[in-house]
Parts: sequence; C-alpha cells; structure tokens
Amino acid sequence: MSASDSPIKEPSKDSDALDDEGQEEGRAGGDLQVEAGGWGTAPSHLPFAPSSDSFDTTTVDPSYIISLIRMLLPNQESTWKKSDSITSSLCPVEESMVHTMDASMVGEFNCIKKSMSIEADSNPGWHSILNGGCEGFMDHHFVGMRLDHGEAGRTTGSDDLETGAIVMEKAWEDAGCILWDLSAIRTHAEFMVNNFLLDVLLASLHASKSPRITEICLGILGNLACHDVSNDAMVSKDGLIETIIYQLFQNDCTCLFETFRLLTSSLQGRRSAIWAKAILFEEACERIIWIAENTLNTMLLEKCVDFLLTVINSKEAANILLQPLIKFGLMNLVVNLLACELSNLEDKLVAERTCIIDQILCLVEALSTLDYNMEKVFAREELYQLICRVIKLPEKFEFTCSRVSAVVIIANLLVDGQHFASQLSQDYEFIEALLDTIPLVSDDSQARDAIWCILSGLLPRIPEHDISSLSLNLLASIFVEKSNLIEEDLKSHSSEVEPPNGNNTSPIVTTLWRIACVVEEWLAQKLERTADGAPCGGNGEDKAERLLQLCKKFCYLM
Repeated sequence: MSASDSPIKEPSKDSDALDDEGQEEGRAGGDLQVEAGGWGTAPSHLPFAPSSDSFDTTTVDPSYIISLIRMLLPNQESTWKKSDSITSSLCPVEESMVHTMDASMVGEFNCIKKSMSIEADSNPGWHSILNGGCEGFMDHHFVGMRLDHGEAGRTTGSDDLETGAIVMEKAWEDAGCILWDLSAIRTHAEFMVNNFLLDVLLASLHASKSPRITEICLGILGNLACHDVSNDAMVSKDGLIETIIYQLFQNDCTCLFETFRLLTSSLQGRRSAIWAKAILFEEACERIIWIAENTLNTMLLEKCVDFLLTVINSKEAANILLQPLIKFGLMNLVVNLLACELSNLEDKLVAERTCIIDQILCLVEALSTLDYNMEKVFAREELYQLICRVIKLPEKFEFTCSRVSAVVIIANLLVDGQHFASQLSQDYEFIEALLDTIPLVSDDSQARDAIWCILSGLLPRIPEHDISSLSLNLLASIFVEKSNLIEEDLKSHSSEVEPPNGNNTSPIVTTLWRIACVVEEWLAQKLERTADGAPCGGNGEDKAERLLQLCKKFCYLM
C-alpha cells in the first residue's frame, strides 16, 4: 500500500473535534486521554507506555467509541431516499431509489441494539450509554435534515424542531469526524468493526440526504479499507460493496473524492480481486472515465488518476478492469487530460498543474510497459506529439519530474513505434531538448539509459552523406553547444565503462559514434570553406574538435 493511501484523518475543520470536544469530561459516556509521548507529560502516579506500544494504541475508552457509533444510527422512521445529486440517468439499472425502510432493515437495527445490550451485560460501564441521552438524538436523526447548506430542509411546523434537527445533524457530524480520526488506527478500526460500525455506516449511507454525512461515512470506510482485518469485514458485509460502488454516481466532489480514495485503498489490499469484480460493470467503468475527463476539481482529478494508476499496477485488478477501461475510453482520456494540462501550463498555471501532469505521465508510463497490444493502443500520433511537448518544456525545476517521465515513455513507445522514430530524427528541437535533459537523469539509471536508447535509435536514421548543409550545420551546432553536458555525463559514469569490445553496439557507443560522424563531416566542410577563403570559426571549431576526440575516446574504451 502506498503512503498516499494510508489511513487519513478527517480533513475539514471538524477534524479538530478530538482536540476541542474529545477532552470534555463525560461526553457521551467517556473521555479522551493521551498517552505519554503525545501532547504532554504523564502524571507521576501513571506509568509510561512501553516503547513498543507508542503510537500504536491510545487510551480511548471503548465505551466512548460505542457511544459514537450509536450516535450515527439513523432514525427508524425516516424516509430513505437517495440524494438528488445522484445521476440516475448514468445508471439506468437503478431507476428509483425512493422507498421507505422495509421490515428487514428495521429488524437489522433492532438486532444491532439487542447485540449491544448483550455486550452491556458483561460491561456495566456501557449501560449509561445504551440507556442514556443518545435516544433523544436517535429520535430526531435525519428529521428535517437539509439537502445542502443553501436549501431549507423538510418543514416540521416548528422553528424549534428545525433548529433542534440542525443541532442534531451537527452532533452527528462531530461524532462521525471523531470516528473518522480514530479509524486511522488499526486497533480502533478492528474494535469498531466488531461493534457493528459497518452496519451503522451502511444504514447511514442508504438514509443520507446530506453530502457531508455521506462524505464522513465514506471517509471512515476509506480508513477501514486500509487495514486488512477491517477490509475483510467490509468484503463480507452483504450489500456494503455495492452501496460503495453506487456512490460513484454522486455529483458531490467531496463524496467522489472519498469514494475513489476508498476504492484505491481496497484495490491495494489482499481482497483486490473482489473489489475489482464489483466495479466491473459497464455503468461504473463509463462513470469513472467520465468523472476523470470532466471534473474541474483538482483534488478529485488527482484521486481519479491515482485510482487508474492503482488498477494498472495491481496485477489482479489489471487483469479484471484494464481491458474494460480501455474499451470505454481510457486512452482517449489520457490524451485529452495531457493536452488539457499542457494548455494550462501555457497559461502559466505552473504551480497548480505540475503535480497532475506528473501523475498523468506516470499513468502513461505504466501503460507503456504493459504487454497489451500497446503498439495499437498507442498508435495515435497525437500522444507522441504531446509527450514530445513535455520534453520540450522550459528548463524549470517544476518540470523536472515531468521531463524525466516523458523520456522513459518515449523510449518505451519507440520499441513498438519505429514509424515515429523517423519523424523524431528530423525534429532537431526535440534532439536538443533531449540533450538538455541529460543532467536531470544523471542519478536515475533507468531514465539515463532511456535517453541514450532514444538517441541511438534516432541519430542513425539521419543520412550520413545526403544531409543538406543547413541541416548538418544545425545538428552539429546542437552537439557542440551541448558537448559539456555530454562530457559531464560520460565522466560521471566512467566507472561503468565496460572493457573494450570490438562488437560493442551499446546505445551509448552507437550514439557517440554517430555524433562523431556528424561533427567530423561538419569540420571537413568548414575546412573546405576556409580553404576557399571563408573566415575561420574559432572557438566553435575548438569545441567541435574536443567533442570529436571525446566521442572517439569513449567509443574505443567501451
């Protein structure tokens, strides 16, 4: 599992609930304390936690967690209705999601409460939670809940009742945010799952009319998906995966962000095949591509691309989902996203967009390494041109990663795209930009090898004798101007030079020999013009002679 998809704490302002409210005495039957090594020094009469337990457990009263879970239970009498923001037209299978709670779900709630009561018999400390002040909240939960921050909710006939419903919604949100934070810890996540949190979250997702409540539920589930035990429980919970997949048809960006984070974490776990098969239906695949191509939210776009990259990098997920995603327009998506982001860079939105370009290029790079008829998938010349544009980006620090990734992609694509190599060999601006990239890849063996492989594939395609004087002068000038970069790279990797071999056809030898031929031909023409009375080139010729000797030296050494 990558670091980016490790459990996260709730990102909004309400994530401070642990700091501000969790320390209040007796809140919901428990209080939050911090171990040694946290925010302060432990009282002298309490021992410090063993070093092995530090940062792994916290002294959160289990009864407090139970009380928070109970606060998330939706009201049994509420009307269960999917949010209007769901685009039902994109999922015609689910034409109507408006129905009242059926008897089986009521029975499930009663079963949850009964099970909690049984647990309370063995732990008297829970009686105050099960029989305390939570019931008042439960009676009003989801009654009068607003659809959004600007639209009044269902009228109750009483301003006091409406105000009370808003207060209760805020209480639900606070409880959910605390659980969101606590679920990032494995031991807490397992405890929550063992105490019916999945049942409660599933019920809340069905009942929710508020994007904020849906976001919190998905955020908690996203953290649970990062832990193997709780992820296993999620897979085993009937209807939960299907409900999560259906959240892809939300229109709220925060809900979609948490949905993609959840799915990304799940595809990185040991149950990735089950999650991938759950996504494997036409509407979901089309919706994923549509969201990535049409969202204007930068964070959501990054998470969409991260999800697609996870699909490719996970062998099990790729076997199941890659072909359908390509069928529904993955390659068109990649081309369109890259073109759009490069246009944004031209509008000088550099700082905001470089990270997205890096992710898109990582996606293209991952695709270019697959054995999946990539010569057909990447047959579009537009993609080649876009990658070349990335290599030609200005020499700025922000573009370093993008240009390095583009080099590796071009090297991969040229393996199956020799027809494009002829075009690139005539693009001297591209060759110059490629040489400018050499210092950027000095410490990256893969990217460095890619540069020399590209050059060894392009330069031999340039005719030795039929080249025009103008083209020869331009190409030789590029080599001479970049000779310092070539020399520094060769000397910094001199320890990697292989013993002399008459049959050595390594990319570096092939490239250096072709550079030597071009420079030698250029010097010969200069000498002829000098003999005819043309002025001498001076310093340029000296640098050319030095480059020529350098190339010959390393060709004979390698």
